[in-house]
Amino acid sequence: MTLPPEFALIARHFRPLAGPGALELSDDAAVMTPPPGRELVLAADAMVAGVHFLPDDPSETIGRKLLRTNLSDLASMGAAPLAYLLTASLPRDLPPDWLAGFSAGLAQDQAEFGISLLGGDTTSTPGPMSFSLTILGHVAPGQALRRVGAMPGQDIWVSGTIGDGTLGLAVLLGELPGEAGGHLATRYRLPRPRVALGQALVGLATAAMDVSDGLVQDLGHLCRASGCGAEIEAARVPLSAEAAALLAARPELLPRILTGGDDYELLFAAPPEAAAEITARAAASGVAATRIGRFLPGEAVVTVRDARGGAIPLGREGWSHF
Repeated sequence: MTLPPEFALIARHFRPLAGPGALELSDDAAVMTPPPGRELVLAADAMVAGVHFLPDDPSETIGRKLLRTNLSDLASMGAAPLAYLLTASLPRDLPPDWLAGFSAGLAQDQAEFGISLLGGDTTSTPGPMSFSLTILGHVAPGQALRRVGAMPGQDIWVSGTIGDGTLGLAVLLGELPGEAGGHLATRYRLPRPRVALGQALVGLATAAMDVSDGLVQDLGHLCRASGCGAEIEAARVPLSAEAAALLAARPELLPRILTGGDDYELLFAAPPEAAAEITARAAASGVAATRIGRFLPGEAVVTVRDARGGAIPLGREGWSHF
């Protein structure tokens, strides 16, 4: 018996990604049991062509970015990845090799991060291509990192480097010099979820989230959840060599670096006495962590200061979804 087109598509491109509990993607829902003694952590994100990725981005990187942005949400909670559900809305005239690249990218990252597909849905759309992914992870009971918990006097930390994603988008759009296959463009297309670091921070960080909508704006979210203010020193914000070179040539890029988004690094609070242990655990997880400021008593206001201590005007705080 010949499979209907939708089921043939699922069998060809997505069934090879299915893991335990997916029932070979042949039923209406998946069945699974979380690891013994662990709590489930769930998150969901959507990506739309022309908003979250460029329509001419390689399909392999689109699938990987979709999974990685959700993995970053798990990382911010200190959770270990488990499985995911995927919904895809695709144009009818999509070339067959496009989905082959998309599923190959997912397979590559499934192997790297130890995660598998549980199920989902596919549909056609006359509008822009779009995806939604729901991810499941697990943590020890009561140990999930949350946005609430930062306290005045605690340090502000970030992992990795800030600004590469937004600068990479500018490179791909032709707004800044650079190569489509260079470091900055790759950081936009393929964020690096700090899954190992997130788990290593459990018991050290008092509050955490990932940086997706801009460093300053996301720090503001932490402040509002925790009921305090914050100040960061611009000179302490870690930059890649490529971002630092662009900033040296064009100092006006600083507000974009601090507010542009698409970093998917971890932003977290910790007491000053935890600094040495945080540095050690970050190094063991394969990424640097940098102290960039401190939390303050008072209103949930984020101030960025220059080398002389003056406040730097930014114009905006970060990306808006609406």
